[in-house]
Amino acid sequence: MDVMQGWDSVATLVDGQWIDRRPRRPEVVELLVMETRLMPWLAPRLPLRVPVPRVIAVEPLVVRHEVVPGGPVRELTAVQGRQMGGFLRALHQVDVVEAVGHGQPDAERTLREREAVLRRFREVVVPMLAERRAAGELLEAVEGLPADTVVHADLGPEHLMAVDGELTGVIDFSDAHVGDRAIDLAWLLHGTPAPFAQALAEAYSVTEEERERALLWHRLGPWHEVLYGLDVADPATVESGLSGVRERLAS
Repeated sequence: MDVMQGWDSVATLVDGQWIDRRPRRPEVVELLVMETRLMPWLAPRLPLRVPVPRVIAVEPLVVRHEVVPGGPVRELTAVQGRQMGGFLRALHQVDVVEAVGHGQPDAERTLREREAVLRRFREVVVPMLAERRAAGELLEAVEGLPADTVVHADLGPEHLMAVDGELTGVIDFSDAHVGDRAIDLAWLLHGTPAPFAQALAEAYSVTEEERERALLWHRLGPWHEVLYGLDVADPATVESGLSGVRERLAS
């Protein structure tokens, strides 16, 4: 039986066909339950496979979904960039009101939680940096970004599934919310090989404003790693996150 540890949940492969996910922290329970409401509605609207979980145990919570075929993407190509561009166009065009009606956190909650996280960044992470002016400018810029689109909000290579060089699905929607569409473009445009990023930008029709907003979110990414390391008392994760923060502030 394969067990995979994530930041929020523990995923177990069952009978080679199912993924069982259990929350690692009490606050993750709500996120997993949200997926069981949102994903049955959202899945038919997307061009790639996504998990459609259901609750199979309540106390403690366990949700189960079919395995999305493939494994985490290894080499990103232009073909995959076009696939992801189409996937994001479909995701970002879904009706926000309907999504909220199916459990998606709304814009008001997004802005409230964003404010709380940015406040913690200012109080905890900024004092650990020498680049405090650049850090402050980044946090101020992010604070004013929109919240008007259904987003995945945690796209990285571990969440893109592929078989024989083609994408087969996208997993882990526990961070999905009504937010800034550019958060989904952050790593895809600014952390991937040029052929992939260019093909995605063309398929999605990325604007210069979206590209600039995506860079802000990309620079903010490692800040979350710092907080996670502090929360779980893991100095190596804290230092790794701080290294990423400094590198992206300087780039």
